[in-house]
Amino acid sequence: MDSAAPTPALELRHVTLSFDEKPVLSEISFQMDHGGTLILLGAAGAGKSVLLKLIVGLLIPDSGDIMVDGENMAGLPEALWHPVRQRMGMVFQEGALFDSLSVYENVAFPLREAGGKEEEKIERRVREVLDVVEMEQAIDKMPSELSGGMRRRVSIARAIVTQPGLMLYDSPTAGLDPVTAHTITVLIAKLRDVRHTTSIVVTHRLQDGYALANFIYAPDKKALVPAPTNGAKSHSPPTRFLLLRDGSIYFQGSGQELAHSADSYLRRFLA
Repeated sequence: MDSAAPTPALELRHVTLSFDEKPVLSEISFQMDHGGTLILLGAAGAGKSVLLKLIVGLLIPDSGDIMVDGENMAGLPEALWHPVRQRMGMVFQEGALFDSLSVYENVAFPLREAGGKEEEKIERRVREVLDVVEMEQAIDKMPSELSGGMRRRVSIARAIVTQPGLMLYDSPTAGLDPVTAHTITVLIAKLRDVRHTTSIVVTHRLQDGYALANFIYAPDKKALVPAPTNGAKSHSPPTRFLLLRDGSIYFQGSGQELAHSADSYLRRFLA
């Protein structure tokens, strides 16, 4: 007898949200396997950031289900969200670091929020994640002393310090130069391929999405290498693309399907 299909890491079923009776998201449905990557695309105002806020419980849908590891979180009281958010990490636009706190205190903040009191353990974990993002040398600096790319890497360290299984990135490469943007994309792939995190990446840079879809992180090279082809299996599920248009899903599929679509709107979007 075949075993039951594994529970998706994340599943949305017919999720709808309006602000002041104006529809923002309508009938959003998709699911993600553990370790999978979803590239979330769409024009400004399409609802991408709103969707991330629904997933982490910062907004409540008008209707529909938001399943995290098989548990329906839609409409859950705020008091019950804390342990769920411990299993998620979110990188906000521009990093959203606390300007009055050092890099160390910024990254330690989620551990203290979770009740961590042993400073030795906190420091060990903070140094560990700063090493992952190659920012341990900046542990005592203030955010104002960091470049945009450095701030973004520290924000990723803060997001992963509680070892979440689900990572949400809201335009993580926005406003960065191409070299720094590539560094952030490599880091996202590293967390996906080495730590097997499930990832949703909102981006306006299609090249970032295609990089995550077509390349994997090689620890020995500390760089991206082409993903296996000719039927060879990758250890991460295939990257999927989802494009929102006016609050609804307009496209959902692989990077190949997106790139070769004859749909006139998609052709204009990709141009």
